[in-house]
Amino acid sequence: MSRDLTHGGALDAMGAAYPQAPQPWIDLSTGINPWPYGDTAISGRALANLPTAAGQAACRRAMAAAIGAPAEALVLTPGSELAIRLLPGVIAPRRVALLRPTYGDHGAAWRRAGAALIETEDQLALAGQVDAVVLAQPNNPDGRCFEPGALEAARRALASRGGFLILDEAFADLDPGASLAGRAGADGLIILRSFGKFYGLAGLRLGAVLAPAQVRRALAARLGAWPVSGAALEIGARAYGDAAWQAATRRRLGEAASRLDEVLEQAGLALAGGTSLFRYARVARAHDRFRRLAEAGIYVRRFAWSQHHLRIGLPASAEAEARLVRALSP
Repeated sequence: MSRDLTHGGALDAMGAAYPQAPQPWIDLSTGINPWPYGDTAISGRALANLPTAAGQAACRRAMAAAIGAPAEALVLTPGSELAIRLLPGVIAPRRVALLRPTYGDHGAAWRRAGAALIETEDQLALAGQVDAVVLAQPNNPDGRCFEPGALEAARRALASRGGFLILDEAFADLDPGASLAGRAGADGLIILRSFGKFYGLAGLRLGAVLAPAQVRRALAARLGAWPVSGAALEIGARAYGDAAWQAATRRRLGEAASRLDEVLEQAGLALAGGTSLFRYARVARAHDRFRRLAEAGIYVRRFAWSQHHLRIGLPASAEAEARLVRALSP
């Protein structure tokens, strides 16, 4: 079964591949908050009418305020995944430096566009030599974060040559201080934001691209008049405006990540990084361990490029944690 090697969340495929696994499945593969934002009521007009310009503006303002960005620098998108696929057609760089390892769809998108891809662990050092530097902040899967000053220096170097620093900030809601959202709109800076991971509502498909005006115009033309549903606009505006929920959630996720660390360490897994939504572990014979967990009805993230690492999300309950403990036992 290969779908899990590209993305997590393929529970239907996992069920087919492991039909004897106990039910219900515990999905720890996605890095999505298992305790989602709860106020998801929507008005009848959100479903019956086309999304309005006022609704888009309200969601955009709320998102901008929550992440500390100028609202005029945002283009709303149906999640960040589509933006990753559209960007190569918007800016068309010839040479792209990409962090290794990182979220796989970045490399796939640039390869499809015919860019020459340089995969490295020190891509910021190439800012004076390439047309674009792409990285996630924090990185997925290992949680690596770059110092904002170093990112800003790379942005200036790239902008001076007409290039771009592209930051995937899908997990930046966990640590707002690591974000460059406050610089949104600056020359040479493109930021991708995702709503679904921190707020736990990935099915709404809401995100944004923060970029200079010429990039925003080109992207908006590709997205069309109604890129985001009325339901996503209403719920997104409400969630982004709920500062109390955001602060409480950061505390809750941090505590849950610490508990997961204890579980993994007691099972003999070596912690190698992560964020407070997932942990990245070094594991001997990782694909064999993946299969053992799957046979116990627990779905974690494995990688085609490594037999030594797994990414494991947060169990949503004491019962799920207990099942994970049992499945990890020798």
